[in-house]
Amino acid sequence: MNTPIPTQATIQFMNLKQEAAIEPSPVPTGPVTKETQIIAIYGKGGIGKSFTLSNLSYMMAQQGKKVLLIGCDPKSDTTSLLFGGKACPTIIETSSKKKLAGENVEIGDVCFKRDGVFAMELGGPEVGRGCGGRGIIHGFETLEKLGFHDWGFDYVLLDFLGDVVCGGFGLPIARDMCQKVIVVGSNDLQSLYVANNVCSAVEYFRKLGGNVGVAGMVINKDDGTGEAAAFAEKVGIPVLSAIPANDDIRRKSANYEIIGTPDSEWGSLFAELGLNVATAPPVRPKPLTQDELLGLFSADQVGRNVVLEPATLFDMVGKDEIVKESLEVVYDKV
Repeated sequence: MNTPIPTQATIQFMNLKQEAAIEPSPVPTGPVTKETQIIAIYGKGGIGKSFTLSNLSYMMAQQGKKVLLIGCDPKSDTTSLLFGGKACPTIIETSSKKKLAGENVEIGDVCFKRDGVFAMELGGPEVGRGCGGRGIIHGFETLEKLGFHDWGFDYVLLDFLGDVVCGGFGLPIARDMCQKVIVVGSNDLQSLYVANNVCSAVEYFRKLGGNVGVAGMVINKDDGTGEAAAFAEKVGIPVLSAIPANDDIRRKSANYEIIGTPDSEWGSLFAELGLNVATAPPVRPKPLTQDELLGLFSADQVGRNVVLEPATLFDMVGKDEIVKESLEVVYDKV
């Protein structure tokens, strides 16, 4: 009997299955050599995390803090604003090239700086060619080999995509890799849905003995309608800053221009945000139910008056009854 030759798709599936089954290395438990605040920032894709973090990290550096910004989004765009639109070589891409060349990854290969801000991108696999969450785990393993836990930073800011739920993206919360979480949202249902999910994850792991809490929320593109502020109040977290929906901010951000500088029109906003991020204590949030979340919005915005109408068999097949012969085996009574 001839054994069928596996297709390329089958081989790729098996490789992905094996990759996903690999357990990450244990978190180091050695003594801490320097008090560093590690803060994970979560939010819906496109909500403005990269914009917020680039300006925040730049301002904190101007205030004399030693800051490391790490992009943990497979799009690898966290540092693009900081570096004027230039792409930063990612850890995953660099480590793959170095491995093929038989060389080790050095800090200078993956970490770059501008005006006192240090930054790097973990990166991720191409679409359909690997697990994004596993890529993050691999990136942090590489950082640990480079001495991540011995680096002397005041703040390490981690930019995480909040609307992806596989394991690697929840790493800082699930494994106590950060002290606190900050959520970025706006006055729209989808971004607050993601923020609520992050709060739910924090509360879930707190019940399992975790120590990570939510320090607060940054409202980006704030148009004054108030839904995000109402959300923050209901889940019990403070609003650290409200960045207005402003054409000047939008235009400068699109042109890769840093506005979080001491002499900028927006400098005081980011200076206050930097202070709040540094001092806000991590708290246990009170996540909302779906109905409570919808209740923050008017009914005409989210369709809260819609009634769920159960479908019928007639809807599905055009008749009220389908007769099928039973496959049940009936034994004669003895």
